[in-house]
Amino acid sequence: MKQHRKHLFLLSITLLLGVLFNFAAPQKAAAETTKKYIIGTDVTFAPFEFQDKKGDFVGIDMDLLKAIGKDQGFEVEIKPLGFNAAVQALETDQVDGVIAGMSITDERKQKFDFSDPYFESGVVMAVADTNDTIKGYDDLKGKTVAVKTGTQGAEFAQSIKDKYGFKVTTFDDSSNMYEDVKAGNSDAAFEDYPVMAYAITQNVPLKLVTDKEKGGQYGFAVNKGKNQELLKMFNDGLTNLKNNGEYEKIQNRYLGEADKKVEKTSTLALAKENAGQLMAGLGKTLLITLISIAIASVLGILFGLLSVTPSKILRGIAMIYVDIMRGVPMIVFAFFVYFTIPQMLGLKMPATLAAIIILSLNAGAYIAELVRGGINAVDNGQLEAARSLGLPYGKSMSKIILPQAVKIMIPSFINQFVITLKDTSILSIIGLVELTQTGKIIIARTYDSNMWFIIGLMYIIVITFLTKVSNRLERRINNG
Repeated sequence: MKQHRKHLFLLSITLLLGVLFNFAAPQKAAAETTKKYIIGTDVTFAPFEFQDKKGDFVGIDMDLLKAIGKDQGFEVEIKPLGFNAAVQALETDQVDGVIAGMSITDERKQKFDFSDPYFESGVVMAVADTNDTIKGYDDLKGKTVAVKTGTQGAEFAQSIKDKYGFKVTTFDDSSNMYEDVKAGNSDAAFEDYPVMAYAITQNVPLKLVTDKEKGGQYGFAVNKGKNQELLKMFNDGLTNLKNNGEYEKIQNRYLGEADKKVEKTSTLALAKENAGQLMAGLGKTLLITLISIAIASVLGILFGLLSVTPSKILRGIAMIYVDIMRGVPMIVFAFFVYFTIPQMLGLKMPATLAAIIILSLNAGAYIAELVRGGINAVDNGQLEAARSLGLPYGKSMSKIILPQAVKIMIPSFINQFVITLKDTSILSIIGLVELTQTGKIIIARTYDSNMWFIIGLMYIIVITFLTKVSNRLERRINNG
């Protein structure tokens, strides 16, 4: 009887699992049919792409891409890289496509396949709203004009600079370009009309002084000969959105009220309004710094010990590592790790992972030098005495030399932690949304340069706290 009940119980469980499996299988199959693409963008190019107060990616490009994805049945993962980094990411297959107010040009067509144009723009020139001397191109002789890298405005400025006798200075994002004109370092700026018009509505103190030039066309880009299915879906979706009126609604959402200015907020209100994003950026900065410094400590101790071993080969290996890491600028190393290595190996690398690798290897070289310096600062006679008493080299180092060296290294080690924390700001160039990149994204939406005061204050508070902890730790170790 008990055996019969056991078989009945097992049969019931089997039937239940079968029902659950059959119920879940269609859902799993349906989920697998929905393709997901990684799309690179700028998010500092309002009103085409930027982040709103909630941290969502919005703008003409973003809303259009999401609407096309919904129409065609695919999903997108947005990677906010900045225009130059997004284009490089596409070239190295780190992303499947790029939408970033990207003008369709003959030069770019040699590397990328473009969608049908989804927007036609035109370049305008703006000056500070207090500038009454520059009213057209003829007034630019001997002046300096600001442009943004890779834009139609930059190409137009280059094409007429010799004719009108002005110099060109280049920026990576629009907000810094406007700030340069506002500060008087540049006399004018060239930018696509909708971008400049939107900035003026956000209280950027500029004014337009020229009519809109005949503009270029924006397109969605994929690598040459790749992701043709995605390109076709974009074109088909774009056609559908134009036919059903959704395309016009998206444009009007951001360009329909270009003449209405928003009210300027105070610095305190700006901080409160964006507190969630700022704390998330700070959290990302601290997390990556902690992980990186932990890995760097292991590398630093290893190569630091190798640098003081009797073996010339091991000392040579340590020296090569330290010289390479200290000799290559971090920004160059970041591009190499994030773009070149994945292209060589045929893989995709998340920005967070790339950031940890970059910071760990870089900081590891400096910590290796700290370890070497700390060991060399200990009287060499102590090592000789230990060896003469019959202690092996490894035990002599671990029991006698290293404990003394650690006390010497502590202040410099904490200082390296602070340096690594600040170095995270450099990695915004590969799209890492840490504290500095968060500030750029907020400024792209608000065009309020007071955000840099808030960002700077946050760094000062964190670094001051770490310095106090360092000093207290140093005193405890010395007193102990």
